[in-house]
Amino acid sequence: MSILLCGQAGKGLVARRYLATYAPLKEKDCTSITPPYRALQERLALVRKLLDNRPLTLAEKILYSHLADPEKAIGGGGLKRGETYLLLHPQRVAMQDASAQMALLQFMSAGLSQCAVPVSIHCDHLIQASSGAHADLESALVSNKEVFDFLESAAKKYGIEFWRPGSGIIHQIVLENYAAPGMLMLGTDSHTPNASGLCMLAIGVGGADAVDAMTGTPWELKAPKVVGIELTGDLNGWATTKDLILYLAGKLTVKGGTGRIPEYFGPGVFRQSCTGLATISNMGAEVGATTSTFPYTQNMRSYLHATERAPVAHAADQAAADGFLAADEGAEYDEVIEIDLSKVEPTINGPFTPDLATPLSKFSSFVKGNGWSDELSAGLIGSCTNSSYEDMTRVANLAQQAKDVGLKMQVPFLCTPGSEQIRATIERDKVTELLEETGATVLANACGPCIGQWKREDKKGEENAILTSFNRNFRSRNDGNVKTMNFLASPTIVTAMSYAGKLSFNPMTDSLTAPSGEPFRFQPPVGKDLPSTGFTPGDVTYYPRPMPEPQPETEVVIRPDSQRLEMLQPFESHFGPHNARGLELPPLKVLMRVRGKCTTDHISAAGKWLKYKGHITNISENLLITAINDEGGHMNVAFDHDHGSSQSEQDTIPGVAKRFKARGQPWALVVDENYGEGSAREHAALQPRFYGCAMIVARSFARIHETNLKKQGVLPLWFANTSDYLRIGSGDIVETIGIEGLLNGDHSNPIRLKVIKRSGDTFEILTKHTMSTDQLNWLRAGSALNYIRSKLQ
Repeated sequence: MSILLCGQAGKGLVARRYLATYAPLKEKDCTSITPPYRALQERLALVRKLLDNRPLTLAEKILYSHLADPEKAIGGGGLKRGETYLLLHPQRVAMQDASAQMALLQFMSAGLSQCAVPVSIHCDHLIQASSGAHADLESALVSNKEVFDFLESAAKKYGIEFWRPGSGIIHQIVLENYAAPGMLMLGTDSHTPNASGLCMLAIGVGGADAVDAMTGTPWELKAPKVVGIELTGDLNGWATTKDLILYLAGKLTVKGGTGRIPEYFGPGVFRQSCTGLATISNMGAEVGATTSTFPYTQNMRSYLHATERAPVAHAADQAAADGFLAADEGAEYDEVIEIDLSKVEPTINGPFTPDLATPLSKFSSFVKGNGWSDELSAGLIGSCTNSSYEDMTRVANLAQQAKDVGLKMQVPFLCTPGSEQIRATIERDKVTELLEETGATVLANACGPCIGQWKREDKKGEENAILTSFNRNFRSRNDGNVKTMNFLASPTIVTAMSYAGKLSFNPMTDSLTAPSGEPFRFQPPVGKDLPSTGFTPGDVTYYPRPMPEPQPETEVVIRPDSQRLEMLQPFESHFGPHNARGLELPPLKVLMRVRGKCTTDHISAAGKWLKYKGHITNISENLLITAINDEGGHMNVAFDHDHGSSQSEQDTIPGVAKRFKARGQPWALVVDENYGEGSAREHAALQPRFYGCAMIVARSFARIHETNLKKQGVLPLWFANTSDYLRIGSGDIVETIGIEGLLNGDHSNPIRLKVIKRSGDTFEILTKHTMSTDQLNWLRAGSALNYIRSKLQ
């Protein structure tokens, strides 16, 4: 491995003005993206035999056909959804620029010369929205040059496709270029399931999980339960697929999909566009779903052809004819939910949680009942959830209606195209011009305000409400203001309400006053799922060369004095000569008891902290800084009961964690329900581990975060009795009883915790765990990467 630790980076990237080029797309080389259907179906035939030919759901077909060793996985004990751990070989990995930094640093330490599967890097997270597309991109290229140079040089060295800043949002690009029916892929972002809208399984993971696939190591997943969602009828008027998933989020809650795959079926599926289905699967992440899936449809076939992937469509047609791309007749689901699409109405979710759903017809009363101001402060559309051609043309239809009567936006209105292809196509088709004429600002092709990359100058510290077509709305997420209420809606509802500037406005029933003095009411918007003259690629210099060969002589650039990038040092095992308790964890001091909702945004904030994603020391300074300490109810407050004479008893949470690390004191956290929901960011696991956390005990965990903790050598335990959460406090000492039995092969061995209170009182509590054999190996080694490295040597 060749890593340059000093010297200058290469020429780097430069901002280019968007070119008004409207050349048609050229048919892509689909060699690396067409699933090996024959091999997958042969493996599935073996699985069927092992399962006594029982009917399979579509999700099962895709998962089980990617098993590394079907006989090992199923033979003997059989396969039970929700219990059996599967070892899988994903076909592809996609990484966004913020999470790719740590994933690449981990991959580089494995010592391989190239990736075992096709991999892509997408520069979308590090572009801050401020004044407009071109200026924002230019600024990002300057401020993030060091990181972009690192990512580009690593991509060149290991044969990774590098999508440059300005190319678009990872999930839109994956859907347009890499997604294929029947594929299993991983992405280092929680909204990776967006691609599942194309009859596949795209799963969001942490960087360490991505490294499994990149090194050719089988990736482990507990076999998800499968929830069948039958769609009948058709969406009417203002209702969209975004409203369907907003409605479902309200029914399922933020943890209702944990450990489950929603599988949609029924005639209503076949009436939706491919990108509309992608919206549903994208926001399935907000209910904790592993991913979602849909049977192969004519609209998917049309989308593949429109995006120049006809070879994939032809191969998928045959696979579908063979029965591979739909559930078997008689397949059994763990639960079935029936939805009549004709009864779905526009829905608005929030604030501060994506599962607080309110029908549009009741939203005005909801706002008034909570005593909130009726004023809307901004409208924002786009993001990976809703930036398709269909979304943009429906919005343009409303803009044209408003323009015809002389109406203008009443609030700042920001539009984020999902990709350079979408940007160029809507510019060609005069959508952009129309939006700008009515007051919109078109931002760079990037995540922007959706992930906190919004340089907002107004409403600082003030309570205010924004409407967005985004997928997530946690407190402080978009603009850093804890008082900003983000209400999630479809792009068309956001647009219509931005013309009114009022939360109480219902475009289905209410009228606005045109400049002429005449009342005006919007008609239900119409759009096109695909452009009639085809897509245009726009500025192709943003795009990578397909399937690049690794160039091992390339030097990967990391400056020794960098504040943005830092080489990772392996975590030490918790077990060994330094631990007198042998194969039990050492005595752990409880850092704090975290109260209530604690998302990965609380554990490792984004926004201004994104610049430190490749520097574990610097980014760890934000550990849990917006979490609430249950002992006192204060934010970012922890107690050091063993503080020195020159130290205070109270400090920030990262401040106390650093004290513990300096003393060599391993520690534990006690946390509440659904701990770690939200983003896939593995920094929320890396940062506690970096400071010395060895165990987190929760009332419950979100799926991705629990796995990320395991990957970094942090033991996640579940309270057997959730009321025990209140029995453990800061400064208490916790000792594990039973890990030794697990590590020695007794998987039925329970784990108990001996709690030694600061008063000296002691008691034991029972916990549950979800550790598999391989995950126990990671724990023993100190991390999954340590274990992988030992196997590769």
